[in-house]
Amino acid sequence: MFILILSIFIRLVTAGEDSTPFFDSAVLEKNDLVDVQLLDSTIAVHLAYATADNFTGKNMYGTLTECYLRREAAEKLVMARKLLTEKHPGYRLYVYDGLRPRRIQQYMWDLVKNTPQQSYVANPASGSIHNYGAAIDLTIADEQENPIDMGTPFDYFDVKAQPRYETYFSDSGLIAGSNLAPSVRKQIRADIVKSGLLSTESRDNRLLLRSVMEEAGFVSIPNEWWHFNAFEKNVIRKRFTIIE
Repeated sequence: MFILILSIFIRLVTAGEDSTPFFDSAVLEKNDLVDVQLLDSTIAVHLAYATADNFTGKNMYGTLTECYLRREAAEKLVMARKLLTEKHPGYRLYVYDGLRPRRIQQYMWDLVKNTPQQSYVANPASGSIHNYGAAIDLTIADEQENPIDMGTPFDYFDVKAQPRYETYFSDSGLIAGSNLAPSVRKQIRADIVKSGLLSTESRDNRLLLRSVMEEAGFVSIPNEWWHFNAFEKNVIRKRFTIIE
């Protein structure tokens, strides 16, 4: 066990401190991967995995500052930004993660495998949609570039972050009469005790984010309010290849 943990730690340090380019320019060009800020400089990019402020507690991206996506996904993101500006002038999109190579996915998997967090990290064997450059993690920021209240932080691995349960975090009285499995009811009640209910403001903010992203063509998922896919998963896996 000690050797495994040491091995993972060394690989993470290497990933964060490697002086070679994080993405090979030939790979970016071949796969038509673009820096989203070159298409729209008003989109804020603060890569969570280029800091220690993420669920791993480690910098996994080194000095990377750019968010890369497939061009079609990046163009949809620009459309979402325009829609957000129309709905709420002064707000801007604030990106946490985009293209993530599978080698980093493997590091994440090694950290969470056989832990309660495993369900939140895609198995690198099949690949995360991030590994295809067709998924984006993001929130909304205000005029001062401060993320607005979404009820939980990014990378909050508990049920309060899951859109499918927002109704119960807005009105806990609905839990008892629901068709939820007893184990899920227990999780929701425990998370309410731990972190409280969703405020009207935070739920409205989530709805705003989903509305602009979905109107732009993205697909939301039921277990992370911050994650959106550029297409349905089966389409992505057929059309694109994983970036190693």
